Amino acid sequence: MPSSQRKAELRAGRLAARDAIPAAERIERSLALAEHGLNRIEIGQGRVVSGFLPIRSEVDTRPLMAGLRSRGARICVPVILDKERLEFRELVPGAELVPCGFGTSAPGPEAQVLEPDLMLVPVAAFDAAGHRIGYGGGYYDRAIARLREKGQDPMLIGIAFNCQEVASVPAEPHDIRLPAVLTESGLRHFG
Repeated sequence: MPSSQRKAELRAGRLAARDAIPAAERIERSLALAEHGLNRIEIGQGRVVSGFLPIRSEVDTRPLMAGLRSRGARICVPVILDKERLEFRELVPGAELVPCGFGTSAPGPEAQVLEPDLMLVPVAAFDAAGHRIGYGGGYYDRAIARLREKGQDPMLIGIAFNCQEVASVPAEPHDIRLPAVLTESGLRHFG
């Protein structure tokens, strides 16, 4: 079976498992994830953290982003510019959000564009080696590659619920491995 087909099957299965979590339980799991993250993630004053605003049944990263902001981090969220590129716009309290494709919203074009020092990366599925499956567009892999081409190396932490872990993700040459994943059980680092 081609790896793209296997990835599609794994993505569909893990997203269905995530969708099956009752809404109230997703809130509790998101809060537990945020607590673990705030206990383990070290981020300096003025450092830039890219998070994301939840769509569908994703982990709600807003409590984690708010906690990191209270420690002095600058927060940004991704904006889809076209079929190839993301940019990260600063998210400040009270900012008006606009639709940005794929059901996402973010600050408008007047918001400052930032380059993240730490990226909280949405995950559809992951394995114990740090391989991830996203939503299939490759946006994060390309954004991370572009940052690295500029000489930057943001810390990467996948964000998922425990039920999104699989035995093995087929890795392709363009896929960027995650050194860590944060779930409701805690922050796991991969060798």
